[in-house]
Amino acid sequence: MAGHGQKIETVKIACIQMEPHIGDVSGNRAAGIWLIEAAARQGAKVIVLPELSNSGYVFNSTEEAFGLAEEVPDGASCQEWIAVAQRLGLHIVAGIAEREGGVLYNSAVMIGPDGYIGKYRKLHLWNQENIHFARGNLGVPVFDTPYGRIAVAICYDGWFPEVYRLAALQGAQLVCVPTNWVPMPSQPATRDPMAVTLTMAAAHANSLFIACADRVGVERGQEFVGRSLITDCSGWPVAGPASIAQEEIIYAEIRLADAHEQRRLNKFNQLLQDRRNDVYGSYDIADATIAAAEVLKQTFEK
Repeated sequence: MAGHGQKIETVKIACIQMEPHIGDVSGNRAAGIWLIEAAARQGAKVIVLPELSNSGYVFNSTEEAFGLAEEVPDGASCQEWIAVAQRLGLHIVAGIAEREGGVLYNSAVMIGPDGYIGKYRKLHLWNQENIHFARGNLGVPVFDTPYGRIAVAICYDGWFPEVYRLAALQGAQLVCVPTNWVPMPSQPATRDPMAVTLTMAAAHANSLFIACADRVGVERGQEFVGRSLITDCSGWPVAGPASIAQEEIIYAEIRLADAHEQRRLNKFNQLLQDRRNDVYGSYDIADATIAAAEVLKQTFEK
């Protein structure tokens, strides 16, 4: 992908923890932009919004999801995000219900000061997402920015180490994660959500910065757990985890180049160079998930 000239040494990241409301696309968009502007006033230049931030999450039907979805990048949400990014000189990663023809995707867009950059489509669908959305078909794209190379994942993708590893192997330094984390079965009330642990582990194992923007609230009986966080490339939180139930913005000033420079753990060990492909080989994520997704979809359709 085309470069952007001289890299900027450090960048302030913001993760927006907000509560979208199902069906209120214009209201969700306005609330998100108000929070983007607030983060920009604090100096943030890369801003992450939650998963499906335009539409809400718990759809009653595929028809409802289709009616709330938008084209990318020509829909109203993308166009308004583009306008604010251009006006304030921002990079924005935002979760969106995407409509392409008659197909729906749980997607995230990356937008910069010069406009639309690209999109990611969620590879691993959670629960009844399998009814409404098609599996992502764009792989794990990595985008060049003036700050470094940025990839995107969405929520349940974080349970699959391959997503972060593919991003790291393509030179990603930061992964932005729009998410709608929900409580896991048997989750102890005294512990952080499993997603926090998985994020920290992925950041450490791949020497990646990871910025997760979760939502809060209860939607049609579904609780969301909040706890947005930003990790450094060693896996430790540098912002958050945020609260469980409050809308808030978390910030971290990071240097993306550290993700590559700190990948060597000692004289002998470097995380990506130490991989043993001669033992465990490689495979395609889409091929690895297609059978399970089809079984789930058929089960829900019965």
